[in-house]
Amino acid sequence: MNARKYLLVLPVALALSACGSKDDEKIKPPESAEQLYNEAISDYNVKKYKNAVKSFEEVERQHPSSEWATNAQIMSGYSSYQSEDYDTAIATFERFGKLYPSNEATPYAYYMIALCYYEQINDVGRDQKVTEQAMQALREIIRRFPDSEYARDARVKLDLTQDHLAGKEMEIGRYYLRHEDYLAAINRFRYVVENYQTTSHVPEALHRLVEAYLKLGVKDEANRYAAVLGENFPGSIWYRDSYKLMMGKNVTPAVKPASENEPRFWDHLLP
Repeated sequence: MNARKYLLVLPVALALSACGSKDDEKIKPPESAEQLYNEAISDYNVKKYKNAVKSFEEVERQHPSSEWATNAQIMSGYSSYQSEDYDTAIATFERFGKLYPSNEATPYAYYMIALCYYEQINDVGRDQKVTEQAMQALREIIRRFPDSEYARDARVKLDLTQDHLAGKEMEIGRYYLRHEDYLAAINRFRYVVENYQTTSHVPEALHRLVEAYLKLGVKDEANRYAAVLGENFPGSIWYRDSYKLMMGKNVTPAVKPASENEPRFWDHLLP
């Protein structure tokens, strides 16, 4: 009876033993942080950016206290940026900045946040929320790291971003001018003159103010803005046009269609 019990149990025991030996064969020693990091770099180098993100995240998951984990966070964010997954990249870099406020790579992380917003700036005909986010992020770099190379580049990009927002105001102002809503047009052009004084749009904005006030018959205001234009931009084509208007000469057409004849100023923002 005991022998029968043993014979019945033996196959089960053998099966368990076999399973255990197969599992033992499958078990691999854990990879080092450097090995995992190098695997992630391999994915990055062949432009498998989404795979690279997962691989870099694995470095941090398995070896959170290692120096490789810190580097992996930066590379994970940059891989997301390369795949144009800007939201994930921004979240990754923001997390890095909070975790490592004194790390030597922190200025770079903030710069990449700004760059993610900056590269999403669309043409002036679209919503400008991302442009404003880019401006805020660029100012943050200048405030936090004023002497860094990233701050120098941020200042250049900030000027271009302000130029972009001014272009949006100009487009709306031209629209109102074409549709003879002169007061609304004046408000837009004055906003450009008062708030975007360093941009390339100020000479045209001053000319459009001359044009709009003449349409309303308010010659004193037209003359005032023509004088400001002449004093600050005497060689500008916009001053020549304003001079002709003030002298009673026709300047035709008063407002050229932006889509056909006016240069798209944002072209110089593109690589």
